[in-house]
Amino acid sequence: MYLILLGPPGTGKGTQAKLLAERFGLAHVATGDMFRSAVREGTELGRQAKLYMDRGDLVPDELTIAMLVERIGRPDAAKGVVLDGYPRTLQQAQALSKALEGAGKVEDAALLIDASDEEIVSRLSQRWLCGNCGEIYHEEHRPPKEAGICDACGGELSQRADDRPEVVQNRLAAQRPPAELLAYYRARGKLAEVDGEQEMAAVTADLVAAIEAATVAQGA
Repeated sequence: MYLILLGPPGTGKGTQAKLLAERFGLAHVATGDMFRSAVREGTELGRQAKLYMDRGDLVPDELTIAMLVERIGRPDAAKGVVLDGYPRTLQQAQALSKALEGAGKVEDAALLIDASDEEIVSRLSQRWLCGNCGEIYHEEHRPPKEAGICDACGGELSQRADDRPEVVQNRLAAQRPPAELLAYYRARGKLAEVDGEQEMAAVTADLVAAIEAATVAQGA
């Protein structure tokens, strides 16, 4: 099973990707984590990616796709993967489809978690992260037991500079999935849209229902 999770920042893609990966026995693949892992392991593709990352440049699509193909061939991805936030453009989506087809695989569903700008600004401006373990907290929906301290590891919580309200609006304009990307998956019958303003459990339930419906449709 190969799932693509799309959506603007602040809709909980990362959390939902982890939940779906656990539920269906899939590997959770976020490209940023994949790059860092490949660099840390010193793979050939990782060494190539590091040249771009060290310069602060984006890793080219061809290299990213090659790393994804290598990643989905690993033992922990035997049942498939959840791609977290990738692809981001139509060109990346087309390249990914071609690469999967070459490996005898296909995307089962592209799942869009969406929310209004107002909701996202509210969420991100109240979000705090642990600099040690990466846990995410929210002043209203998931406050830490002790202010400023991570429940999981005791690390210090801080707010990302780009989560400040005056910055979030600019991020949204740049990071919402483009219309042509959504149209690509919609035309192929792969796109399912979920209301990201619901409680987390309701979002998960809708995603699971969409995945199961996609699986049934492909088996028909």
